[in-house]
Amino acid sequence: MEVNPLSIILVKSDSKGDRLLFRYPYTLPQQFQTSVTPARKTPYSLIHTGDDILQHAPPSNICFDQLYGISDKDLATLFAVKSELCNQKFELKVNDVRFVSHPTLLRSDPGSDQKSSDIQINVVFALHAQASSSVVKSYYELSKRIGIALIYEERRDGYFSREIKTMVAVMDENSALQEQEQPTGATGTGGSVGTGSGTGPAGTSGQTVVTCATAAGIAVGVFDTILKNTTLAQFIKTIYHDLCTTGLLNVTMNQTVTLSFCLPQKAHQFHKKGMAVEPETIDRCLESLKPYHGMLLLVDPSELFDCVPPSGANMLLQLIEVYNPLKSLQNMASDAELLIDHVYQLVGHLVYWAKATIIYPLCETNVYVIAPDAQLNIHSNLSDKFATKFPGMSLFEVISDFSLPTSIGHLTTPLQHPARQGRLAQMVLWMLQHHLLMQLHTYVQFVANLDGIEEDEFGGAAAGRCGSDRAHALHALYGSSAPSASSSQPLAVPTGGNRKHSLSEDRYSDSLSALLTTAASVTSNTRPSSASHRSNISHSSVGGLQTASSTDNDESIASIDDDDKLKRLLAAFPEPDRKAVARIPAASNPEDLALMVRLWKAGYFKGEHHLEEIMYFENLRRSQLLQLVDKFREVLIIYETEDPAIASLYSDQPAE
Repeated sequence: MEVNPLSIILVKSDSKGDRLLFRYPYTLPQQFQTSVTPARKTPYSLIHTGDDILQHAPPSNICFDQLYGISDKDLATLFAVKSELCNQKFELKVNDVRFVSHPTLLRSDPGSDQKSSDIQINVVFALHAQASSSVVKSYYELSKRIGIALIYEERRDGYFSREIKTMVAVMDENSALQEQEQPTGATGTGGSVGTGSGTGPAGTSGQTVVTCATAAGIAVGVFDTILKNTTLAQFIKTIYHDLCTTGLLNVTMNQTVTLSFCLPQKAHQFHKKGMAVEPETIDRCLESLKPYHGMLLLVDPSELFDCVPPSGANMLLQLIEVYNPLKSLQNMASDAELLIDHVYQLVGHLVYWAKATIIYPLCETNVYVIAPDAQLNIHSNLSDKFATKFPGMSLFEVISDFSLPTSIGHLTTPLQHPARQGRLAQMVLWMLQHHLLMQLHTYVQFVANLDGIEEDEFGGAAAGRCGSDRAHALHALYGSSAPSASSSQPLAVPTGGNRKHSLSEDRYSDSLSALLTTAASVTSNTRPSSASHRSNISHSSVGGLQTASSTDNDESIASIDDDDKLKRLLAAFPEPDRKAVARIPAASNPEDLALMVRLWKAGYFKGEHHLEEIMYFENLRRSQLLQLVDKFREVLIIYETEDPAIASLYSDQPAE
């Protein structure tokens, strides 16, 4: 994969010369080491094999996802940079390989001005040339951090100088042996390619051409010895393997400095195969976090503390003690006695490290549907993992209930045993952790039938054209994906009476309080609470939205007749929209119209805010909103889709 490094190279340059101290990996896979190409019939004949790199155009320096064909001497020459290039980004492209590093200038005596005491350290990452700019940026940052750690340890106890001496000593001891045993026809060391079998011109009849690994056998022995005798080489090896397996680093240098690093493009693939989540996408998601959002851990809580610095460990412990997927971030912040901004930072850090994901707190009114890219093929092992987690249950049988958008409350009844309801909650959480389900939220869009108003005023057949006009308005707003009244698409909720999920008479509560005790096995470290996921905010406005339960001019019109109240409320709408709203029977009720005007003024009817967000910021019950939408259904269109802030983590579409 383009995210994995091809090689890590350590080069130093000082008054004693330029030297490649170590590189990893330094051996190709076994099947390539032992491969021998067929003999040539004549010196001018071509060799046709599946692994023949001559068939690649342009030339390739990658073999089995490792750096290939560049000698150690050439690598030392390329990356032994001068002091003028230190402490800035270094990037070089050779054929299909891109080298990225942050050369670091190390001065043995900080007070000395003698350049002879300077050492240029360069930790270089070899990457695929087509690696994205964000991947290149991540490896550059990692090279910079390693350089800073080496400077710190060198100044603390001369760590780097000791490691250099050991590495150079091993190379000097083996240099004589290397000259004696190197084949006559071989060229270069390390990654160089052998051109013959030892004597005579390469390619003569009856002889073979050996691979680069055979010619570099002595160099491999040198690196083996260095790896066994220096902790810095072991440090580099650990970094390489961790980057290629998990993308997460938590490795200690010289038993003192701990390097923590996350390559999100790799780390998030552990939960979503083939999906490279860019850091910018995560940043956009975290910027969209609201207090009503929740958090769902993707790993065991014991695995969280290796990704935070010691300064944040105590706050993280406080958060984990009150963690519950049924709680909002604001409720968890209150229970943990933390500022909401600190909770945002902790949750954002866990999301970046692929330890957690953002959800809306689990409740009975949540509507879920099977994710379009759910890993449910016959080769997936998720069904076996599900059966192990929930004995006697079938993943495909359970998830089939969500083939169409379905709420959790729709799958439960008041007569069910609480333990069964709790088990359903646990299964839903498990499917969310494995990205098999996605949540749909109900959004509201104000669309007035302007043409119908004019004809209706003159006795025209406006009612017959209403559906067509609304369809055109929807198409203008949402393009070809717009829902229509005649469509059977599950994501669209018609404006008529077919309101399966959103227009129920608030049949279920807004939280799964009954499941808090039975779902304890999901979060063993959680202190159960019956608090709702909604936050009753009675203080001043949040996010610029007024949270009082009355409009600005409610008090001033309290003593005015109903007709005057209605006129003043309707005056909030522009002239065309005012006529459309005035035709609705519910507009004759001052209380209904006042709530309609209040939400319209706040900008909630532009299709950008889902019901849960309106409930939170306006301190309303779900039943109040659903009744209002039903009463003004002639001008309010509702539809169900994902929350862009959450969906951006698991799709190619960026958050708006």
